[in-house]
Amino acid sequence: MEIRNIAIIAHVDHGKTTLTDALLRQTGMVTDENATMDSNALEKERGITIYSKNTSLFYHDTKINIVDTPGHADFGSEVERVLRSIDSVILVVDAQEGPMPQTRFVLKKSLELGLKPIVVLNKIDKPAARPAEVHEEVLELFMDLGATDEQLDFTTVYAIARNGIAKKNLTDNSDNLEPLLDTILEKVKPATADETLPFRMQPFNLGYDNYLGRLAIGRIYDGTVKPGEKVTIKKPDGETRTGNITKIFTFEGSSKKEVTKAVAGDIVMIAGLPNIYIGETICHSVDQESLPAITIDEPTISINFLVNNSPFAGRDGKFVTSRQIKERLERELEVNVGLKIDFSNSDYYIIFGRGEMHIAILLENMRREGYELQVSQPKVIIKNIDGHKNEPFEEVTILVPEQHSGSIIENMAKRKGVMAEMKPEHGQIKMMFEIPTRGLLGYRNQFIIDTRGDGIIYSRVIGFKPFVGVINKRSTGSMISMVTGDTSGYSLFNLQNRGELYVGSNVEVYEGMVIGTVSKGEDMAVNPIKGKNLTNMRSSGADEAIILTPPLNVTLERGLEIMAEDEYLEITPKNIRLRKQQLSEQDRIRSFRSKKKN
Repeated sequence: MEIRNIAIIAHVDHGKTTLTDALLRQTGMVTDENATMDSNALEKERGITIYSKNTSLFYHDTKINIVDTPGHADFGSEVERVLRSIDSVILVVDAQEGPMPQTRFVLKKSLELGLKPIVVLNKIDKPAARPAEVHEEVLELFMDLGATDEQLDFTTVYAIARNGIAKKNLTDNSDNLEPLLDTILEKVKPATADETLPFRMQPFNLGYDNYLGRLAIGRIYDGTVKPGEKVTIKKPDGETRTGNITKIFTFEGSSKKEVTKAVAGDIVMIAGLPNIYIGETICHSVDQESLPAITIDEPTISINFLVNNSPFAGRDGKFVTSRQIKERLERELEVNVGLKIDFSNSDYYIIFGRGEMHIAILLENMRREGYELQVSQPKVIIKNIDGHKNEPFEEVTILVPEQHSGSIIENMAKRKGVMAEMKPEHGQIKMMFEIPTRGLLGYRNQFIIDTRGDGIIYSRVIGFKPFVGVINKRSTGSMISMVTGDTSGYSLFNLQNRGELYVGSNVEVYEGMVIGTVSKGEDMAVNPIKGKNLTNMRSSGADEAIILTPPLNVTLERGLEIMAEDEYLEITPKNIRLRKQQLSEQDRIRSFRSKKKN
């Protein structure tokens, strides 16, 4: 049986997973109409793909292995490690939006590896769809990225993934995805399957089973393998060790199937190697050549993870010690190749990631598992290149109604953003900026306010450029509780005119906890638990109702955005709180004076 290996890549929300789900349903690989490749709880809640996943289907006596990849820029490492193991990619592009920042990123990686994509223009049923124009934009993107003549001669398929329809031409009649499947068989070369060579495989992903332990997911490049065989594992640095394969699984639809033999060209999951890592070479003997190491783009931001030492520490979490946090982070390193961690400091661990969401997903998973910790404000990674300070820059694409464009330009300029392009597009204004990652940190929440929720913002890292100097982003101060206790509606009613509150009435707070913002831009210590004094005197306003403005809910991502440099975000399974690093006002004053002297 022939094997085709493909990955489906796209910008976030352009229809990758919807297309994959439809392919599996139409080929009979899944029967549940509600089944989806986005099986993780966070993926279902957020409506985005976070982790790359494997599946396969059978069509005309051919096995097609499919890897569904994330579309968000922060999870680019999930895409990069997959592309080396497949023979072609399905590039899905929204027929209305056209190529977006992550489209450029994933396509660039594909072209560099010599892959020839099949382009799927999805959502052609949208009222504002413009397939002909978007096709030209995709062609221009190929040319901009230095595609070869062969890559420029790509095949285009038109689709409505939600309805399970694909067409080779816009005017064709179709009620299924067979035109896309036929195109895959026609354009994607069969996977090489030389069973006479010694066995060689490279994991690009890892799994875990309560009974089998760690599982390696990868492509077999040469030879065959059976359970019980002894293998050699080679690290990229040349170090070797041995292991024994106990079980082999292949992918069929949304499940895996145990097999007694796997051959070159297939993507499989193997058990029995408890210390296997992504990018290592699993081979028959020590004298075989290692496969090229899997390389990914370097992290751009860092954040400190600390043990929670707030007055409310230990109330919610099951795992609260430094050792438990370290063990969890070490496990994360095994599967999250885009992450780097410095364990050298005994007081805190420095985590290096690709973006705020990349780290926020890790934190969200940890808190759901019962971990309790606190983190510092995210900071960009500064590199010294040829004796000069350099910082990461991002290309930001913004699509907003025209009436909001002025405030967007003003705010981006304050954050050292430079406009590269501005043009009208379907009744809206499309703007592109180049901005330091440092300036973009914490802006997405402000963007929602500036655009009244009507804008779209996307970004991608474009590399390191010379440091641009001081960026003054924060225009508000912090409202800090000076006492411990339960908040009162009376006190909050008087405080809400000073800024925006993060807490409602009857919420337990502690000294040093940040309960809101101050419009004037300076920190202010307040008493949020103060009640109304009782008196036998009656005033004209005595019976006025207290009406509180609903508080701003501090979520994980919002907390990472709005926290100040001298604050921590306290994260527990049940609560997310902002707090000052120094809880008492006197300690904060001493710390400020000490920094001023230095």
